[in-house]
Amino acid sequence: MVKLSCFNANCGQCVGGESSSSSGRGRSHEGNTKYGFSLVKGKADHRMEDYHVAKFVQIEGHELGLFAVYDGHLGDEVPSYLQKHLFANILKEDEFWVDPRRAITKAYEKTDQAILSNSSNLGRGGSTAVTAILINSLRLWVANVGDSRAVLSRGGQAIQMTIEHEPNTERASIEDRGGFVSNMPGDVARVNGQLAVSRAFGDKSLKSHLRSDPDILDIYVDVNCDVLILASDGLWKVMSNQEAVDIARRLKDPQKAAKQLTAEALKRDSKDDISCVVVRFR
Repeated sequence: MVKLSCFNANCGQCVGGESSSSSGRGRSHEGNTKYGFSLVKGKADHRMEDYHVAKFVQIEGHELGLFAVYDGHLGDEVPSYLQKHLFANILKEDEFWVDPRRAITKAYEKTDQAILSNSSNLGRGGSTAVTAILINSLRLWVANVGDSRAVLSRGGQAIQMTIEHEPNTERASIEDRGGFVSNMPGDVARVNGQLAVSRAFGDKSLKSHLRSDPDILDIYVDVNCDVLILASDGLWKVMSNQEAVDIARRLKDPQKAAKQLTAEALKRDSKDDISCVVVRFR
């Protein structure tokens, strides 16, 4: 069994909850890397469907930063499940230390299968995911399914580290699986006229037409990397990558940066739940 120990004094606040808004902060054991998060419920008439993870843990002599945003739809059961299980499943993979890419891919698949098998309890909804694993503050692995996004600031320039999984861009895959893409009702392309992302966890009724395999990108964190932002589309619908980076870099405290980003998204009249994790490397 892998033993996890949390380095964050605010560890009890690391994990997202169901309040209308929440925020918190933490840092690595050496204190060189800090993070902050902010979650704000949107204007829709349902409970908060965004969840997050933000914490540092020690495993087998390594320090791992674990950061994620899960944006649920048709209920909060699936993102809540991901919050509890996805990172644990990744770290349980025997290959994690030798082939993180394969371990992440396998864990995403196994987690989705567990969600589908447990649909009687988790309901018919689903969730996007963007996850980041920072190994010893030196190597960063980012993975995503859906349209939540990770953006890195390198020398002040915004670099998008994730790929948007939208029905129009993956129309061929959806149609090959027997589904279709329609802009009716409304003006947003949706799988079978229902779901506005082409990859997601859960969504059992649509799963035969959806994918849940992640796109994965890894980088070495050099002296030019200063800030990483993970956020749900409630932020990105109203803000460009560079605008978000510019705001985050102006504030040395990553919690204040995350709160400023969610506040600005609200100011710009974002209707969706807004979740944001900001990691400052140095």
